[in-house]
Amino acid sequence: MNNFGVRDIDVVVIGAGQAGLSGAHHLRRVGLVPDRDFVVLDHSPQPGGAWQFRWPSLTYGKVHGMHSLPGMELTGADDDRPSSEVIGAYFAAYERAFDLRVHRPVDVTAVRGSEDGRLLVETSEGTYATRALINATGTWDRPFWPRYAGQGTFRGWQLHTSDYPGPQAFAGQRVIVVGGGTSAVQHLMEIAEVAAETTWVTRRPPVFREGPFGEDQGRAAVALVDKRVRRGLPPQSVVSVTGLPVTEAVRQARENGVLGRLPMFDRITPEGVAWDDGRTVEADVILWATGFRAAIDHLAPLKLREPGGGIQVDGTRAVRDERIHLVGYGPSASTIGANRAGRAAVREITRLLERQVSLA
Repeated sequence: MNNFGVRDIDVVVIGAGQAGLSGAHHLRRVGLVPDRDFVVLDHSPQPGGAWQFRWPSLTYGKVHGMHSLPGMELTGADDDRPSSEVIGAYFAAYERAFDLRVHRPVDVTAVRGSEDGRLLVETSEGTYATRALINATGTWDRPFWPRYAGQGTFRGWQLHTSDYPGPQAFAGQRVIVVGGGTSAVQHLMEIAEVAAETTWVTRRPPVFREGPFGEDQGRAAVALVDKRVRRGLPPQSVVSVTGLPVTEAVRQARENGVLGRLPMFDRITPEGVAWDDGRTVEADVILWATGFRAAIDHLAPLKLREPGGGIQVDGTRAVRDERIHLVGYGPSASTIGANRAGRAAVREITRLLERQVSLA
């Protein structure tokens, strides 16, 4: 039930993960006041963004490339503590320190245009009429499940990374892990210690990256993702174009054969998976570490998607609607990218608000 009718506000921020909190921080820096000039809406039950849902065995020491939020460093964290706890506590402290007043849990169901030029943000606590929108909804709510022939016949357990409970659930099981990203590698290395057997399957041969990953390589990777979203194509994750970092644990797993990879199977059988060349692998579990897609269905009424399937953006601004800024989308999907995107979005939104006032 709605708590109120239509409420006027200058900016709505949807999502309170890294990108949303960065945007909210920069809105405060330019003088906007939470709950008066802007509002932050988050559908999660508590602070932490998607991090709060990560599996317990993903400790903070195993996290790659977590950058602090703007204006407040994350220091003194225990590497052996679950990342969900460390980052959840950090985000909560950040919200308090900058008095961001995040509304949660609030579900955003749709964003529509209105006759007076504002955007109507329909939510579980009512409708906001806003001049600009920062969309920072990430990807965690849209796990990607590929479809293969025979998938419904499998007698074992199928699950996605989003529901991964930690390695102990797979003790004594024959497990197939599907996917070529960092999560797949982490799952394999954990599960292999307790499972009866593990098999790694990927669509493309994995690319392992030795040595440091500097600013030049990072800029090149981001540029590849940026090129896609500027063309209106669905974004790839930044991680997908950086390769898999070779840590000491990864090096040992490769030597032990844990990361020996098979090409993608052609179909799923009741007992496991099969290839057209006659090869089969029996399994009790198929774990789909196949990534996520951008959670942007609530923007569908605005018709922002291009024929290629994505939303074309210039920086953070949606090309089809200058009032909409997407942060944590495409090239800004990394934690450092999200910080920069929040600042860039607010810079453009400030100009937009100034123009609107001058024309009023």
